[in-house]
Amino acid sequence: MPMIESVPEQFWGLFRSKNRFIYMEALRSVNEEYQYNNYFISQEAAQQVIEQCFTAQRLKLEEEENETDLERIQPPAARTLNWLVRAGWLNRLEDYMQGITHIVIPDYAAVFLEAFERLYQEEDDAAEVYIRNVYASVFSYIHDAREDLSLLKGALQNTKILNKSLQTMLHNMNRFFTELLSADSYGTLLEEHLHGYVEEVVQKKYHILKTSDNFYLYKNDIQKWLKEILEKTARRAQELEPEEPAGEFGEETAKTEGKHEEDIRRLLEKCRRERELAQEISRAFDDIERRIFLMDREHSRYVRTTVMRLNYLINEDRDTKGQIIRFLNSISDRPELQSEALQEAAQAMHFTGMEVMNRERFYRKRKGRAAFQAAEREDEVQPELTREEILRMNQTHNRYSRRQIEEFLDSHSPEGIFVTEQETVRDFETFEKLILAYDYALRRGSRYRVTALEETIDNGQYRYPKLKFERRS
Repeated sequence: MPMIESVPEQFWGLFRSKNRFIYMEALRSVNEEYQYNNYFISQEAAQQVIEQCFTAQRLKLEEEENETDLERIQPPAARTLNWLVRAGWLNRLEDYMQGITHIVIPDYAAVFLEAFERLYQEEDDAAEVYIRNVYASVFSYIHDAREDLSLLKGALQNTKILNKSLQTMLHNMNRFFTELLSADSYGTLLEEHLHGYVEEVVQKKYHILKTSDNFYLYKNDIQKWLKEILEKTARRAQELEPEEPAGEFGEETAKTEGKHEEDIRRLLEKCRRERELAQEISRAFDDIERRIFLMDREHSRYVRTTVMRLNYLINEDRDTKGQIIRFLNSISDRPELQSEALQEAAQAMHFTGMEVMNRERFYRKRKGRAAFQAAEREDEVQPELTREEILRMNQTHNRYSRRQIEEFLDSHSPEGIFVTEQETVRDFETFEKLILAYDYALRRGSRYRVTALEETIDNGQYRYPKLKFERRS
């Protein structure tokens, strides 16, 4: 039976109650003591915990509509505990042997208590924990002889949670932009930026994405393992393709063949599910990279806007732009006086002083006829350049000699064969030599021949095709 069917009807009354925040605080306190005592708490201990919560936070409990006169004269802690038990958030369990009444948190209520904890105090290192869980799950699946699909399912779940947490970070940026525009003094804005944005976003969330122990530290290994899983499932599915039946079988042989076909169908279904999970995780990683890029853009925009706002708040009384903005804001607040205010401002305006509002010129001198003819020649369609012309323009044709290119190929092919991998290119010099080695191997008199494979290599810094160099005999 689904857990939602076991929730009592009066359970949802907490969210409609005037004391809902008091009940949430009481539930969090009881849950904390409940876990501390190894999920064992008596009714007296629970009431004492709630009473301490009322004393520490100075909470005031209002009357509920369905309370009796006898319940209204009870202490606030007892009233709160009784209401939570009656609503189904807590349960009483009688122990007649010891004469103790235990307070138990039902399974469905524990789900909401976890949500309350996240609403009151969000985990700071959530993104770091989730990416490590994905890394550990995929690594375990690669080295697990049983190939338990639950490991891939757990990796996919953690990837979705990480994606959602990044999306939440991105959506919460609107709150900081709103507070940025609502700040009316330099000190208020600076305090909000340092204690609000820097502490809550940069140090706790954005910092995780940009330190050495971040998403990109695990990304390449995870994507390499996912690629291995997809290749393995493709080979296995090809090997398990059912063969054509040969001739007639006896009764025993037919049973054996039927059981064999059932095993093959089960293995093919497992391969299909494994391939789907690996592809979903790979697509989720692409979404994560896109959201991190958007976070970088929003972060830069917020910092730039904050600096502009700080400069405006400092110089609004002395700067011409600041005074104009203040004037426009003042008349926009009173639309019925806009015409009179604009007329008074027009009578008081004078242009004796000149101040450059924009560094760009209002008028550009017209160019001569020769410049227009040169621009027309540039607009003409240029012929496509050959490979030698492109190398000559980039000045890379003579940067390395033929002996240096041959030494580069010899160092990577001790047995006469060199296949590019992710570790082949780590800097621009190696990337440049690889391009020139490909050009050298295509020539007639070269010592190597090259074959371009269909696969494309992307190691995070450089993207290049997978090449196979073979030494000519």
